[in-house]
Amino acid sequence: MIREITERDYNGLMTLYMQLHDNPMPEETADLRALWNRILHDKDHHIIVAEENGKIVSSCVCVIIPNLTHNQQSYAFVENVITDQEYRCRGFATACLNYAKEIALKENCYKLMLLTGSKQESTLNFYRRAGYNSKDKTAFIQWI
Repeated sequence: MIREITERDYNGLMTLYMQLHDNPMPEETADLRALWNRILHDKDHHIIVAEENGKIVSSCVCVIIPNLTHNQQSYAFVENVITDQEYRCRGFATACLNYAKEIALKENCYKLMLLTGSKQESTLNFYRRAGYNSKDKTAFIQWI
Protein backbone atom coordinates (compact mmCIF):
# COMPACT_ATOMS: atom_id res chain seq x y z
CA MET A 1 0.00 0.00 0.00
CA ILE A 2 1.35 3.42 -0.99
CA ARG A 3 0.12 6.34 1.09
CA GLU A 4 1.11 9.42 3.03
CA ILE A 5 2.28 9.10 6.61
CA THR A 6 0.04 9.43 9.60
CA GLU A 7 0.89 10.28 13.18
CA ARG A 8 1.12 6.58 14.10
CA ASP A 9 3.91 6.00 11.52
CA TYR A 10 6.65 7.81 13.45
CA ASN A 11 8.49 4.74 14.78
CA GLY A 12 8.26 2.81 11.51
CA LEU A 13 9.56 5.74 9.50
CA MET A 14 12.40 6.52 11.88
CA THR A 15 13.40 2.85 11.93
CA LEU A 16 13.57 2.91 8.12
CA TYR A 17 15.55 6.18 8.20
CA MET A 18 18.23 4.44 10.26
CA GLN A 19 19.26 2.81 6.95
CA LEU A 20 19.56 6.22 5.28
CA HIS A 21 23.15 7.41 5.69
CA ASP A 22 23.43 5.31 8.88
CA ASN A 23 21.21 7.70 10.83
CA PRO A 24 20.92 6.76 14.50
CA MET A 25 17.49 6.61 16.10
CA PRO A 26 17.03 10.10 17.53
CA GLU A 27 16.19 10.67 21.15
CA GLU A 28 12.54 11.60 21.54
CA THR A 29 12.39 15.17 22.75
CA ALA A 30 9.77 17.89 22.80
CA ASP A 31 11.58 19.58 19.90
CA LEU A 32 11.51 16.38 17.83
CA ARG A 33 7.80 15.89 18.54
CA ALA A 34 7.16 19.52 17.56
CA LEU A 35 9.04 18.98 14.28
CA TRP A 36 7.07 15.79 13.59
CA ASN A 37 3.79 17.62 14.18
CA ARG A 38 4.90 20.53 12.02
CA ILE A 39 5.65 18.18 9.12
CA LEU A 40 2.37 16.29 9.61
CA HIS A 41 0.35 19.50 9.40
CA ASP A 42 2.27 21.18 6.55
CA LYS A 43 0.07 20.89 3.45
CA ASP A 44 3.14 21.22 1.20
CA HIS A 45 5.28 18.57 2.93
CA HIS A 46 4.43 15.01 1.94
CA ILE A 47 6.14 11.94 3.34
CA ILE A 48 5.11 9.02 1.19
CA VAL A 49 5.47 5.45 2.41
CA ALA A 50 5.11 1.97 1.04
CA GLU A 51 3.69 -0.41 3.61
CA GLU A 52 3.74 -4.18 3.44
CA ASN A 53 2.21 -6.36 6.15
CA GLY A 54 2.04 -3.38 8.49
CA LYS A 55 5.70 -2.45 8.05
CA ILE A 56 6.97 0.72 6.36
CA VAL A 57 9.41 -0.63 3.78
CA SER A 58 10.04 2.37 1.52
CA SER A 59 9.61 6.12 1.58
CA CYS A 60 10.33 9.42 -0.06
CA VAL A 61 9.64 13.04 0.75
CA CYS A 62 7.94 15.38 -1.71
CA VAL A 63 7.86 19.08 -0.89
CA ILE A 64 5.80 21.51 -2.94
CA ILE A 65 7.49 24.90 -3.28
CA PRO A 66 5.43 27.95 -4.26
CA ASN A 67 7.05 29.93 -7.05
CA LEU A 68 6.75 33.36 -8.64
CA THR A 69 8.19 32.33 -12.04
CA HIS A 70 6.84 29.90 -14.66
CA ASN A 71 3.36 31.45 -14.53
CA GLN A 72 3.45 31.19 -10.74
CA GLN A 73 3.45 27.39 -10.91
CA SER A 74 4.96 25.60 -7.97
CA TYR A 75 7.68 23.00 -8.31
CA ALA A 76 8.25 19.84 -6.34
CA PHE A 77 11.38 18.56 -4.68
CA VAL A 78 11.96 14.89 -3.84
CA GLU A 79 14.42 13.78 -1.16
CA ASN A 80 15.13 10.96 1.30
CA VAL A 81 14.32 8.11 -1.07
CA ILE A 82 14.89 4.88 0.87
CA THR A 83 13.84 1.25 0.73
CA ASP A 84 14.54 -1.27 3.47
CA GLN A 85 17.45 -3.47 2.39
CA GLU A 86 15.31 -6.60 2.60
CA TYR A 87 12.64 -5.15 0.28
CA ARG A 88 14.73 -3.65 -2.55
CA CYS A 89 14.17 -4.36 -6.25
CA ARG A 90 10.46 -5.05 -5.68
CA GLY A 91 9.03 -1.76 -6.99
CA PHE A 92 8.36 -0.03 -3.68
CA ALA A 93 10.57 3.03 -4.31
CA THR A 94 9.21 3.36 -7.84
CA ALA A 95 5.68 3.34 -6.44
CA CYS A 96 6.61 6.02 -3.89
CA LEU A 97 8.17 8.18 -6.63
CA ASN A 98 5.09 7.73 -8.80
CA TYR A 99 2.91 8.86 -5.89
CA ALA A 100 5.13 11.93 -5.48
CA LYS A 101 4.64 12.69 -9.17
CA GLU A 102 0.86 12.39 -8.75
CA ILE A 103 1.02 14.94 -5.92
CA ALA A 104 3.13 17.29 -8.06
CA LEU A 105 0.68 16.99 -10.96
CA LYS A 106 -2.30 17.59 -8.66
CA GLU A 107 -0.56 20.70 -7.32
CA ASN A 108 0.05 21.91 -10.91
CA CYS A 109 3.84 21.84 -10.53
CA TYR A 110 5.86 22.51 -13.63
CA LYS A 111 8.80 20.32 -12.59
CA LEU A 112 9.83 17.64 -10.17
CA MET A 113 13.43 17.67 -8.93
CA LEU A 114 15.38 14.98 -7.11
CA LEU A 115 18.82 15.06 -5.56
CA THR A 116 20.83 11.99 -4.66
CA GLY A 117 24.19 11.64 -3.00
CA SER A 118 24.66 8.23 -4.56
CA LYS A 119 27.36 7.73 -7.16
CA GLN A 120 26.34 4.11 -7.79
CA GLU A 121 25.42 3.62 -11.42
CA SER A 122 22.60 1.25 -10.46
CA THR A 123 20.99 3.96 -8.30
CA LEU A 124 21.45 6.63 -10.97
CA ASN A 125 19.93 4.33 -13.58
CA PHE A 126 17.01 3.65 -11.24
CA TYR A 127 16.24 7.37 -11.13
CA ARG A 128 16.61 7.63 -14.90
CA ARG A 129 14.13 4.77 -15.37
CA ALA A 130 11.78 6.63 -13.01
CA GLY A 131 11.79 9.56 -15.47
CA TYR A 132 14.46 11.84 -14.01
CA ASN A 133 17.42 13.11 -15.99
CA SER A 134 20.75 14.58 -14.98
CA LYS A 135 21.26 16.67 -18.11
CA ASP A 136 18.90 19.64 -17.81
CA LYS A 137 20.19 21.23 -14.60
CA THR A 138 23.32 21.24 -12.48
CA ALA A 139 22.94 20.93 -8.74
CA PHE A 140 25.30 22.55 -6.28
CA ILE A 141 25.22 21.99 -2.55
CA GLN A 142 26.75 24.07 0.19
CA TRP A 143 26.77 22.23 3.51
CA ILE A 144 26.19 24.49 6.50
